[in-house]
Amino acid sequence: MDITYMTIFELSERIKYDQRTIREQLKDSVLFEGVHYIHPFGGRKILYLWERIEEEMLNGVSLNSLTVST
Repeated sequence: MDITYMTIFELSERIKYDQRTIREQLKDSVLFEGVHYIHPFGGRKILYLWERIEEEMLNGVSLNSLTVST
């Protein structure tokens, strides 16, 4: 499965939410680290995983979707 990595700007454009709304209301309450976004190379930058976010938007958040698949 290909993964599309997005910056907060790109995610904001795609889902039509303000960047601040994503940072302050969605991140860590609906979008979870390791599931919907990562910090590549242990840095400060955040990259969002589009396919996981899209799946949650279409199907809703469930306990099964929060488990990290290997």
